[in-house]
Amino acid sequence: MPVYVYIILMAGVTYIIRMLPFTFFRKKIESKFVRSFLMYIPYAVLSAMTIPSIFTSTGNVVTAVVGTVVAVVLAFFDLPLIVVALSASLAAFLTGLIA
Repeated sequence: MPVYVYIILMAGVTYIIRMLPFTFFRKKIESKFVRSFLMYIPYAVLSAMTIPSIFTSTGNVVTAVVGTVVAVVLAFFDLPLIVVALSASLAAFLTGLIA
């Protein structure tokens, strides 16, 4: 199948996914429960995509756990993203050299 067919198909799927909420939710959502539920969906999806890849990326669970712990601790103290990412990577790398 030609590549342009795949591109058109993906564009259509992407458009439908983005268009449906605007079609169904024309009025403002009044329910506090539904609004708070919808507010947390991006965080849940991001976590569901990120956490499994964290623990399989290094090939060693110990280095992945050390990098994750370092990242969580530094993020808790509101350090910049680049500092958190580099420190977690460095911690995982150094742990891999030791272990």
